[in-house]
Amino acid sequence: MPFDPNSSELRRRRFRPIPVRMLVPNMITLLAICAGLTAIRLSTEGRMELAVAAIVFAAILDGIDGRVARMIKGQSKFGAELDSLADFVNFGVAPGLILYFWQLHELNNGGWIAAMVFAISGGLRLARFNASIDDPNKPAFAANYFTGVPAPAGAITVLLPIYLAFLGVPMPPATLTAFYTLLIAFLMVSRLPVFSGKTVKMRVPPEMVLPVFVSVVFFVALLIGYPWHILSAGSVAYLISLPWGWKSYRDQERALAAQTQGASAPVATQAANPYTAPVADADNDDRPTHLH
Repeated sequence: MPFDPNSSELRRRRFRPIPVRMLVPNMITLLAICAGLTAIRLSTEGRMELAVAAIVFAAILDGIDGRVARMIKGQSKFGAELDSLADFVNFGVAPGLILYFWQLHELNNGGWIAAMVFAISGGLRLARFNASIDDPNKPAFAANYFTGVPAPAGAITVLLPIYLAFLGVPMPPATLTAFYTLLIAFLMVSRLPVFSGKTVKMRVPPEMVLPVFVSVVFFVALLIGYPWHILSAGSVAYLISLPWGWKSYRDQERALAAQTQGASAPVATQAANPYTAPVADADNDDRPTHLH
């Protein structure tokens, strides 16, 4: 049967309406991209406080869109690809340019290289994450860990020198800022296990709903009232917690290895002695006693 490009079935597939539940998370992701692009513009105009605030807003939206998609069952491959693009712009390109326009430009080409390496590291980090999602060789406990610092956390922590400058701390040398930028870039592309918390149950008991609401409102109020204090303390605490995630992963890896070796030990013993002599049954043995 010849192919008809104007067939009714093909037109139906081509113009099939997209469910609204799939549009909502994608709109949140597009809003996050707008925030990241606006942060770049604000940094070129020297309005660094608003630029950093736009990055924080984009990070909040990045944490919301995936949960909204799962909540309303609006996941799609298009949304996943769009989210990766948004993360590269918001947490790779934008923070690198903000740091460059803030101080790294004093190093000329050296500062631009540091900013560019950070942006490229963000893109590589996201590409590796997408490629390893369906890895069948990962152990079950590895689902609770990221490989390397995730892009949103890297973007928030790499701006720590700017937070401290907003608090009145003397601006560090540009060389030190470039070294710190490269350090965070290395942590993003490293194989360091980082606790993700994805498998932590988010169900809240009914008696704890109001305290949780009050806690969230209190945290948001602190973030609005003392943004640079909260961001500085959170960035330092996150960097300090990285060794704990590595230790937790290694402990579970050793426990799994010990369990695997313990389970395979009897099989190995049996395989090593395939010709074990049969034991005679004394009750059914009719041979003379001296032969027993």
